[in-house]
Amino acid sequence: MFGFFERLIDPYPPEHPAEPPKGLYAFCRHYIRGIERYLVLLALLTALLAISEAMLYSLVGQMVDWLAEQKTEHFFENEWPTLLGMSVFILLWIPMLVLAHAMVINQMLMGNFPMRVRWLSHRYLLNQSYAFFQYEFSGRIATKVMQTALAVRETVLKLLDVMLFVIIYLTTTLLLVLNADPYLCLPLLVWLILYIGILWYFVPRLKHISTLQADARALMTGRIVDSYTNILTLKLFSRSQRESAYAQAGMQEFMATVYPQMRLATGLNFSVWTINMLMVFATGALGLALWLHGNIGPGAIAIVMSLAIRMTGMSHWIMWEVNMLFENMGTVQDGINTISSPQLVTDVPDAKELIVQRGTIDFNHVVFSYQPEQRELLRIFSDLSLHITAGEKVGIVGRSGAGKSTFVNLLLRFYDVQHGSITIDGQDIHRVTQDSLRANIAMVTQDTSLLHRSVRDNILFGRPDATDAQMIAAAKQAHAHEFILTLRDIKGRTGYDAHVGER
Repeated sequence: MFGFFERLIDPYPPEHPAEPPKGLYAFCRHYIRGIERYLVLLALLTALLAISEAMLYSLVGQMVDWLAEQKTEHFFENEWPTLLGMSVFILLWIPMLVLAHAMVINQMLMGNFPMRVRWLSHRYLLNQSYAFFQYEFSGRIATKVMQTALAVRETVLKLLDVMLFVIIYLTTTLLLVLNADPYLCLPLLVWLILYIGILWYFVPRLKHISTLQADARALMTGRIVDSYTNILTLKLFSRSQRESAYAQAGMQEFMATVYPQMRLATGLNFSVWTINMLMVFATGALGLALWLHGNIGPGAIAIVMSLAIRMTGMSHWIMWEVNMLFENMGTVQDGINTISSPQLVTDVPDAKELIVQRGTIDFNHVVFSYQPEQRELLRIFSDLSLHITAGEKVGIVGRSGAGKSTFVNLLLRFYDVQHGSITIDGQDIHRVTQDSLRANIAMVTQDTSLLHRSVRDNILFGRPDATDAQMIAAAKQAHAHEFILTLRDIKGRTGYDAHVGER
């Protein structure tokens, strides 16, 4: 049974990820596409559960009236149909409703929903331009993908589960109290107005500070990850104290958001407790006065006092759920700034596969600057034209910053030229797919880092369909085969199965 519900939502949707919208609502709507019917089911179950729980207090009032009015000798004869209905309601209806609600939340949504967000976000970011990753900490990007996925789930579920439950529960409660005596609604209505006012004051401030905190947390994490990633450089230059100070500065920025947040939390908690006690006192006093004048019975007092005490307990739950809702909304908003960045280098709609027959390369009047808005001031290339014949070996020599790496980056289309064109065998690289372009160009980079995977995965990364014999032949050509056979990682894997990743 669990497996059936767990398979209803695909955590890895196959569709091509589109650019997520910038707005909070549109961003969340973008990621719930395809699972809307399950969220509607959740909302329906939540509404039924809220009504059912509130109705339990009506049953309490009914039982109190029985105790005050019914004679014991004919009680079961007179009330057995009502008692049977109560039993079915309490022992069958509510447990089955709770089970269905839990299945939708835990089996369908809690795991699959955020994984869908991670999957689509990750695939979208993999298609970002090379420049995007040059200006962001890799740890910061990864943190935002992880945080945003959970925050989107929490935002949607708190709106459709928690907030809907609260609205339906409050509405049902007011109707029950109104049915007992309209005057008994007054303390609850006054409490509700004050409660909304308190949340109206505190929650936006908590949302603002939570947004700042999410960004500060990502910055702090990025700085720490940066230190760990470049640990060899750090140790070679004996800069552990300087790096500690660098990380501490990020931690201090984070703590500068924590203290104001906790001050607001204390004020919110005290304010809610105060109005809760006022509501309980006013409800009890008013109920007692109405009973003394014969306007209501003991059952009505039992209902309203039970609901008043229940609402005081729920108010703290609602308070923190609203707080968490806005905190998660702040995290989503912070993630939008990274995840929804437009892709600067994309395939044109009718892009074709690059077909290389000879390998002739032409740069035709190429103009390029890393900052196009600066125009001529920071141009790397201005009207560059170059013809490289197929099979020709070319060396490019120049001082640092002359544009040697930029030349290769443009050929690989890590950046788009501002003017002119680059062709391979007469095919404009702007009109072919990026994957087919780069699959036809072999490059040995200056960066010697390895993927944190097995030696086999690293060697086969460029040709995953190569056989073991071809892999070993390539290793022998690089004079690495014998060395690889001696490798052993910390988990006991050896040779080509050993995991590496150090520079």
